Amino acid sequence: KAGGPVQSIINMVQRFNENIAYYIFCSNTDLNGELLPQVQTNQWISYNEYTKVWYAAGVNKSRSMQQQIKIVQPSALFIVGLFSWEYNVKPLFFSTVPHTILSVRGMLHSGALSQKKLKKQLFLALLKLTGRIHAITFHATDEDEKVFIEKAFGKKVVTKIAANYASRLAYITPPIKVKDELNLMSVALISPMKNHLIVLQALQVCNQKIIWNIYGPVKDAAYWDICLAAIKNLPANITVLYHGDLNPADKEKAFTDNHVFILPSRSENFGHAFTEAFTAGRPVITSNGTPWNMLQKAGAGINVQPAKEEIAVAIQFFAAMQNEEYLRCSHAATQYAITQIKEDTLKDAYKNLFVLAG
Repeated sequence: KAGGPVQSIINMVQRFNENIAYYIFCSNTDLNGELLPQVQTNQWISYNEYTKVWYAAGVNKSRSMQQQIKIVQPSALFIVGLFSWEYNVKPLFFSTVPHTILSVRGMLHSGALSQKKLKKQLFLALLKLTGRIHAITFHATDEDEKVFIEKAFGKKVVTKIAANYASRLAYITPPIKVKDELNLMSVALISPMKNHLIVLQALQVCNQKIIWNIYGPVKDAAYWDICLAAIKNLPANITVLYHGDLNPADKEKAFTDNHVFILPSRSENFGHAFTEAFTAGRPVITSNGTPWNMLQKAGAGINVQPAKEEIAVAIQFFAAMQNEEYLRCSHAATQYAITQIKEDTLKDAYKNLFVLAG
């Protein structure tokens, strides 16, 4: 599905493609293990005129990857992520491509490292011991991520910064905002990292009429079961609707039906759903663990600690608004996107990352 790192890669190949041929090797399954529908496996499929994709199936995926690397002979190997044995670790250690780039994609943020903490710390320690980190280039999407990389591996590693190409939407006219009524939406994987449960706990104490529309695949089934139990105990003035994955064709309708985007994640490396929300004109409630900060000052949303008390206050703040005040926030959200999303220097940043001339 086109979320997180996948969306980042989609945006990159669509907007940074001059004199470049991309070969993308990935799995034929989604994050939840389900087979991707209607994809041809174990062969190169054209995505566009300069991009081919190999959807790997079977038990020898890493062997197939090595074979294709030898055949294609890329000038750069771009490894997306850190902790997948098949798609990160094996190519990192066994590839012979001289210019290897490891894109950590927020996986070294303290919030991300808190999940399966011991396992990740052990892996990072072993990676440092091998010395492989000094033969590769690390990719950070901003200065903060560069700090996380240097904290994990030391300041002697080579790190280059190239921000994400952001997902954008045109402004979408919001529904009329009635005082003491609010339509919330979230688009994200359902896992503890995204803090859906804390939002539900916050809604428990809200007394306005609130509808929360949740979009995104379930990554952690046990966590979602806890969320479902919490939904059953919500008061009558609160409605929670789960829609599953949000298909691109349904995106405009989803934003049309909602006033505010809420996702108080423990951490986000970027979050394309946020940039879509801002550009569509939707104020955002999120944590301070994302790149999208100073929202109150911009009038574009509210940054909160991921605790039910602060989230409840933020939700009730927007719920209490009348339409005129809400529309000011809506337009402030699009203006915030204009000031925060700067792509004029990205071409040079990616040329530097991939060591391209000209």
